Amino acid sequence: MGSRRTARGAMSLLGAFALSLGLASGAGLVEPAPAAADSCYTWGQTLSRGDSGSDVRELQVRVAGWAASGDPVNIDGVYGPETANAVERFQRGYGLSVDGVAGPETYGQIYALQDGDCTPAHFAFSEFTSGDGSGFSGGNTSASNVRTNVLRNMWKLEAMRHKLGDSPLYVSSGFRSVAHNDAVGGVPDSKHTYGTGVDLTGAHSLCDLARAARSSGFNGIIGPGASGHNDHTHLATRSGRYWNAPDCF
Repeated sequence: MGSRRTARGAMSLLGAFALSLGLASGAGLVEPAPAAADSCYTWGQTLSRGDSGSDVRELQVRVAGWAASGDPVNIDGVYGPETANAVERFQRGYGLSVDGVAGPETYGQIYALQDGDCTPAHFAFSEFTSGDGSGFSGGNTSASNVRTNVLRNMWKLEAMRHKLGDSPLYVSSGFRSVAHNDAVGGVPDSKHTYGTGVDLTGAHSLCDLARAARSSGFNGIIGPGASGHNDHTHLATRSGRYWNAPDCF
């Protein structure tokens, strides 16, 4: 939620700057090179509409928080209109050239945001582990699936954090084992037990959190005015939209 990995981010930005100089010098198309200190994922090609594959899927994870309101980016490895539009919003949000094409400048910004374990700069897996000490085990899906789901939520939260002025977001509950979910009175088959749900509290008003989540890739939002949600805002990734925060919208 808090401090940036500043040294790493600075090195990544220098890599992006060097790429931009190559483009400006008239040397022709420069494909993105590995970013300094980036040990997570590096793109080796420019991506645009019509492309597909693992590079697109990894990109979609990182721009999913820049979805249209109520219309999450489908992480399917296909660079369609919703992905292009999300890339445009990401570019606009970080003051980049806006063209909906993922190239060196866009990758440079992503590299500046991501750490070696692929988490975004302001969130860590440790914030999302089950409160009973079981880590990511004991849920309604495998620990590997939980980590995948948690990582996707983290990138959405990173986008949401930026939209809210780059001030911290506070996770009060991330993944829950089935046993822990039962112990705290969670609903059966809770999204928390899959790693797709997260509860936020903190400095922003709960309604500000709920409103920002609508255009940050979350289609499950429960907040103030909904039973049991006057002290936190619950966000989730669901198969269909469910927004229930009567005091907010």
